[in-house]
Amino acid sequence: MLITLPPSLSDTLPEKGVSFWKDAWLRLCTNRPAIFGLGVLLVMLGAAIIVPFFSPHTYYETHLALKNQAPSSTFWFGTDELGRDLFTRIWWGARISLFVGVTAAVIDMAIGVFYGAFAGMVGGKMEELMMRISDILHSLPHLLIVILLMVIMKPGVTTILIALTITGWINMARIVRGQILQIKQNDFVMAAYMLGASRWRILFRHLIPNAVGSIITTMTLTIPAAIFTEAFLSFLGLGVQAPIASWGTMASDGLSALRYYPWRLFFPAGFISITMLAFNLLGDGIRDAFDPRLRT
Repeated sequence: MLITLPPSLSDTLPEKGVSFWKDAWLRLCTNRPAIFGLGVLLVMLGAAIIVPFFSPHTYYETHLALKNQAPSSTFWFGTDELGRDLFTRIWWGARISLFVGVTAAVIDMAIGVFYGAFAGMVGGKMEELMMRISDILHSLPHLLIVILLMVIMKPGVTTILIALTITGWINMARIVRGQILQIKQNDFVMAAYMLGASRWRILFRHLIPNAVGSIITTMTLTIPAAIFTEAFLSFLGLGVQAPIASWGTMASDGLSALRYYPWRLFFPAGFISITMLAFNLLGDGIRDAFDPRLRT
């Protein structure tokens, strides 16, 4: 028997289903601030890769006769106290800052997702013990950890990454644990238990994939925090060392010359601010795109 829907009802049915990822991407594309942030980050990433290869200057090349030159057609961002081209050094610094931010966020995601998902999955006294350990680590002063690492290890990118990831994964672990505790109460997880699925299969096939929205959002918002921390540590002299260019070290060098050569501080500080703003706009857009309450 052929069932025919009324015209009013058939017109309201969608012709083709939209997947979860496509729906999130479509809603992200309608978020203008998020797309603006994504565009800024793509431009900065491309410039950080390309500009140092085609620039006639290097980040360590010194010309004392050209020191503290104002921005011009020859030196677009001016020069520093050693006559080094700030434009080239800015994009070398972008490489370091973006590498540190993305790498630290990926490491935090890997540790935090596994730790938080496992704690939320097992529950009971094991979960309580794991979360109390994370609370103890979270209570340790971050700057004190960095200083201790600098005493034991040589200052550099590797030391910064270790300092960022010792306690940086805790926020991710807490968020993932909360998501796992919420998701595992759903009917489809109960059905998987009833069908005899193991805990590990349920964890990796059902729980973590359904928490991927919160994971991606948290990771996106972790990157600007790591970039700012690297710049802050380099500003204090605890980060990368000369002659390597970093936005934090350049801002530190430019602070003493602010009154007479303000461009030496404005350019690195401006790029730090723009990068953090772009990542936060993108992170907010991703959070809204994955929020099921905003779906129509």
